[in-house]
Amino acid sequence: MIEVTFYGHSAFLITIDGKKVLFDPFITPNDGAKSIDISKISPDYILVSHGHADHVADVEEIAKQSGAMLVSNFEIVSWFQKKGIENVHPMNHGGSKVFDFGKVKYVNAIHSSTLPDDSPGGNPGGFVVETKHGSFYYAGDTALTYDMKLIGEEFSIDFALLPIGDNFTMGIEDALKAADFVGTDRVIGMHYDTFPYILLDKEQAQRKALEAHKELILLEIGEKIILGNN
Repeated sequence: MIEVTFYGHSAFLITIDGKKVLFDPFITPNDGAKSIDISKISPDYILVSHGHADHVADVEEIAKQSGAMLVSNFEIVSWFQKKGIENVHPMNHGGSKVFDFGKVKYVNAIHSSTLPDDSPGGNPGGFVVETKHGSFYYAGDTALTYDMKLIGEEFSIDFALLPIGDNFTMGIEDALKAADFVGTDRVIGMHYDTFPYILLDKEQAQRKALEAHKELILLEIGEKIILGNN
């Protein structure tokens, strides 16, 4: 099974056969996630899509306390190595790697990527994760792009974690198109409501998802769900 826990914004802990994979941890600076104690988060892996502070804020602390392997692009990995993170695996666009929880492919995203000290964060990306319980797409921050059609051609995507807050990323309309492109009817929304710029009309978003024959899952911070095949 695949267990998905939402920590707010774009931060998710996805557990696959007991292996814990944390995506884009931005928790302690998020006022909405004050109930989450990051000292109790102990992932085996941390996957980072790009370098913006609202995706990397808690990487260093969680990586050091847990010993988790940091997986990201070469520039981000190198930046964290200078901060003393030793357990790392650099990737770049189009590359794949088999880990003990499944196979990861680093795919394109259209966004920007600058690290908190203004160092260049390389090109932003997303991740496609293939497991024996199903495959999913974590888009990171991105615009809608025809490159997503390649994901649908190559993979059988069971669910997609997509930004829906608009302004800095896709809004709900483009996210629903992205779901079509990658070939899934199940969307977990992310990157919304954290800041005034990305407030979401949830009723409207759900209505548009229903009209598009999609399931839109909007989790509460701290909520867990089970997805994938047993």
